[in-house]
Amino acid sequence: MRQVVITGGNKGIGLALSKMYLDQGDFVHIIARDFSNQAGFDYQNHPNVKLHPFDLSHIEQLEALTNRFDNIDVLINNAGLLQPITYENYPRERRDYALNLNIIAPVELTRLLEPALRAKSAYTPRVVNNASIAGQIGHPDIWYGIAKAGLINATKAYSKAFRGDIIINAVAPSPVETDLLASIPEHRQKAFLQNTISGRFASAEEVAQAMFWLGTECPEYINGICIDINNGSLPR
Repeated sequence: MRQVVITGGNKGIGLALSKMYLDQGDFVHIIARDFSNQAGFDYQNHPNVKLHPFDLSHIEQLEALTNRFDNIDVLINNAGLLQPITYENYPRERRDYALNLNIIAPVELTRLLEPALRAKSAYTPRVVNNASIAGQIGHPDIWYGIAKAGLINATKAYSKAFRGDIIINAVAPSPVETDLLASIPEHRQKAFLQNTISGRFASAEEVAQAMFWLGTECPEYINGICIDINNGSLPR
């Protein structure tokens, strides 16, 4: 039984991941700000789920949060927020929130949970970061794009620092059919769809399947990389 920590594991991609690990008989710790919406899945009363209500933008409290964990096999840094705000109208408090949640929190969680990940286990510990195509293009939400680009870079930096003792990878999805999609203006949605092969957005399950593979069975030589999930909209 793996001990799995998933940020934002209560909805969207994170919830799909939670279900996948639970189907494998693993124990899942879900960190999220709000557990009021169960999205049709009763994780509140699941015997292999422990809920950790926490706002990840509160960086100064992260150390106290991570002290709850002694042994972790998988860390999924999934939580994030896209704010449809252009650079000229970006309030300072929203900028700080975007950076805290989307880049500082996952980087700090990885650092603070390193001892728990290195604790003896039957599995090679793994970290999977949910980045974004926003980190690979000039994104209109400039601080979101900067944060996601930083998360891709942090994935590569940590892989070198961990020297194979902890496997860490990332994914960079294009827009996904989750609640966050509503925050993207309709004209931008239409423009994006014109560049895809299938003419549709990714499903949460499709992105979760890639992240689950990275967090479980992918070869350990796949380390420090970022997998594009964009249906040909950003061919490289």
